[in-house]
Amino acid sequence: MSIFIFSFPRQKNYSKECIIALMSDELESTQPSTPAELGGTKPNAPYQEPDTQPVKKAKKPTRWRSILISALGFLFLISLSGFGGYNSAIGARKNAEKAAIIPKLSEQYSLALVDIQFGRYENAQQRLEYVLQHDPNFPGAKEKLAEVFAANAMPTPAPTDIPVTPSPTPDFSGVENALARAQESIRAQDWVGALSALDMVRKLDSSYHAAQTDAMYYFALRNRGYDLITKEGNLEGGIYYITLAERFGPLDNSAKGLRDGARSYMVGASFWELNWEQAASYFESVAAGWPSLWDGTMTAANRYFVAAVHVADNLLTAGNACAAYEQYQKAAAYGTLEGQAANNASQAYNTCYPPTAEATAIPPTVAATLDPSTPTPEPPTLEPTAVPNP
Repeated sequence: MSIFIFSFPRQKNYSKECIIALMSDELESTQPSTPAELGGTKPNAPYQEPDTQPVKKAKKPTRWRSILISALGFLFLISLSGFGGYNSAIGARKNAEKAAIIPKLSEQYSLALVDIQFGRYENAQQRLEYVLQHDPNFPGAKEKLAEVFAANAMPTPAPTDIPVTPSPTPDFSGVENALARAQESIRAQDWVGALSALDMVRKLDSSYHAAQTDAMYYFALRNRGYDLITKEGNLEGGIYYITLAERFGPLDNSAKGLRDGARSYMVGASFWELNWEQAASYFESVAAGWPSLWDGTMTAANRYFVAAVHVADNLLTAGNACAAYEQYQKAAAYGTLEGQAANNASQAYNTCYPPTAEATAIPPTVAATLDPSTPTPEPPTLEPTAVPNP
């Protein structure tokens, strides 16, 4: 085993001044040397300790963030497309509901006109308010409602003391006599008298021959409404009576078609001079089934002719000559185009079907005629040749 022995120098006793002097000498010797002292060479760079800190690795962008952004964008696109489809479906449903309610509104408007005619202003007000609630721009509804309000606001005249002459009592001895009078009126086609007699039957005994009375009511009401429309041009009254007849039994096709035609006529008349296209559309359907249907002024055929000519004029002005000519042709089926309408129809035809270049006429070939004095050469005759005998 080896033994190492270390020896330490003895400490010297230095005074305080000596220690300070020695420290100053050591400090002077640690100053950097100038270039002149080093023979013109550049000083060495100061020593730097090596950086022992660990190098931080650059963080790579995480993939979950891009995945999340893509998913959110995809969900947004799906939501946007779904919202668009929902809005389109809502719009289609509203259009279908509007198309389905138009016939109901037309019927209520027609019944309101009948109520106004017979002075039933409260019923007319309810019907017109119902129409305006579903279609605020329904033609004529606002004006008729204003008329109803004005009629309700008029004061009722006070009764005056005028002697009342008693009316003669109807010659009805009983319910049987009233029913017989109703049957006679129906055979005479006196629908008003028949309805009056039937009302008397119900007043005297509502259960007397109830089924027979209902059938007679249906027949009288149906024919009364039919005559009002076809003979008197009272469309509102005719619709009213036919509708009352429907309460006693289903309508036949003729009465139902006539009522529908009268309603379409009234709706088309509400567009008169306001929207010629709508007027022509309604009167075209009425004129096809009931050309002689009228309201006391013009037949359905005449109204369609006038409306179709106006529509054609508007199309020609807009530059659609072919559609205008087609409309003029439809109008010509119900009337004669005259004056400006005839000129416009000719202009539309020439614009839609411009004339083509005419082919050059080829002069006909003149056949040569022979002079009768010139003899006609006769064809030569062949003489038979002798056949040699064998």
